[in-house]
Amino acid sequence: MKKIKWTLAILLIGLLVIGYFNYPKLNLISGYASKNLASNVFLAGRDAYLVNKIDHNMPLIGLAKAEINPQENAATASVYGLLPRKSVYKEGLGAVLTNETYASHNFNIIPKRTKRSDSLPFPFGNKGIEDTILQNVDYDKLEYVLSSAISDSVQKTRSLLVVYKNQIIGEKYTNGFTKDTKILGWSMTKSILGTLYGILDYENKITMDYKPFPMVLGTNGPKEDITLNHLLRMQSGLAWEEDYFKISDVTRMLFLDSDMTKAQADNKMIAKPTEIWNYSSGTSNLLSGILRKQFKTHQEYLDFPYSKLIDRIGMYSMLLETDLEGNFVGSSYGWATTRDWAKFGLLYLHNGDWNGDRLFSEEWIAYVTKPTKHSNGTYGAHFWLNAEGKYPDLPRDLYSANGFQGQRVFIIPSKDVVIVRTGLEEQSDEQFNTLIGNILRTIK
Repeated sequence: MKKIKWTLAILLIGLLVIGYFNYPKLNLISGYASKNLASNVFLAGRDAYLVNKIDHNMPLIGLAKAEINPQENAATASVYGLLPRKSVYKEGLGAVLTNETYASHNFNIIPKRTKRSDSLPFPFGNKGIEDTILQNVDYDKLEYVLSSAISDSVQKTRSLLVVYKNQIIGEKYTNGFTKDTKILGWSMTKSILGTLYGILDYENKITMDYKPFPMVLGTNGPKEDITLNHLLRMQSGLAWEEDYFKISDVTRMLFLDSDMTKAQADNKMIAKPTEIWNYSSGTSNLLSGILRKQFKTHQEYLDFPYSKLIDRIGMYSMLLETDLEGNFVGSSYGWATTRDWAKFGLLYLHNGDWNGDRLFSEEWIAYVTKPTKHSNGTYGAHFWLNAEGKYPDLPRDLYSANGFQGQRVFIIPSKDVVIVRTGLEEQSDEQFNTLIGNILRTIK
C-alpha cells in the first residue's frame, strides 16, 4: 500500500511540474487560435468551422477551443477553459489579439485606400486574364503538375499560380479557395515591408546607411552602429530567438506584446553588426516602427504602404494587419489573394517598373538579391535566394518571398516567370526543387 501511495505521489508531482512549465504556453496556444480564427473569418471570409477543423489541426493549437462572436466582430479561444484570449476585428486594420492592457483597438484612424477603375486584364488590371495560347507552353503537362500538387493531401497546397510573360498560364485552387480568397502570407510580409524602404530610397528620403539608434530609438552604446542595411539583412547583432514551439522572443512578441516594434530593439547585442546572421521577425517589426517615425502623423504612416505600393499596383485585396499600438506587423500579417501576391512578384520581375510607373530603382533589385554574409547564400535583404544552389535544379537567379507553412512567391528573371504557392504545410527544399522544376519544364 505504501508503495502505491509513493507511486501516486510521484505521478502527482510529475503532473504538477508538467503543468507548471506548460501553463504559460496555453496563453500562446489560445492566442494563436483566437487571432487566426478572427482574421480568417472576418478578413478572409472563411467558415469558422473549417478553420477550426483544418487550420487548427496542428500540434498544440488543436487543444484550443475557438469561437466567433459576430456581434462584437471578435473571436475567443481557450484551452480547457484556461487562459482565454480575445481577438477583435476592425475594417481596414484586420484582427488584433487583445491583452490586459487593451481590450480592443486603441485608435480610430484607418488607412485611406484608392481603387482605380479596371480597364486592363491581369496583371496591370483586374478585368479578367489574357487567354492567348503561347506555343512554347505545354498546357496539358502544366495542368497535370498543378493538379497533382493540389490533390496531394499530405502537402496541403491551397493555391498554385504560374505567370509567364505577364500571362497566367496555370492556376489551381483546392476546395474552398478561389482567386478571390485572401491568404495569409506570414513572413512573405517581410518582403512587402522591405520594399517600402526601396521606395523611400528611390525617392531620396532615406538611405541604407541610416542609423536609427540612438537618435530615433533612444539608446546609446554598441547599438548606435546598426544601420538599416544591417536590419534588412538580419545581421544587426541583436539577440533574437525565432522558435514558434516554445515561449521565445517571437511568440512573446506576436501573442503578448501591445507594441511589436520594441521587442527586438530592447534586446542586447550579442555580436557586432555583420558578424552573424540571425533570422528575426522582431527585426522586421523594428523596421516597421522605424518606418512609422519617418512620418509626422499616424495617418501618413498607415497610408504609405497602400498609396506607394499596394494600391499603386492594383493589389486591392491586400491588407496589412496592425498591432494594438497601430504598427504594421511587418513580420507576419499581410493578407492577399494569390493573384495579388503574384503581382508583387511581377513588380520585382519588371525591376520596379509597373506598366510605366517606376516604384523603385533597378539597383534595388541588385541590393535585395546580393547574398548576405553568413547566410550561406540563402538570404539577401528581406528576400530569400538561390545564389548557392539551395534548389540545385533551379536557376541561380531565383529569389523569393517566403512564409510559414510554405507560402512562397518565386521570382525567376531568367525564365520570365513568377510562381505563387500557398498552403498549410511547410515544404522541404527538395519538394520545392521538384515542384518548381516540374513547372519550368512545361515551358519549352
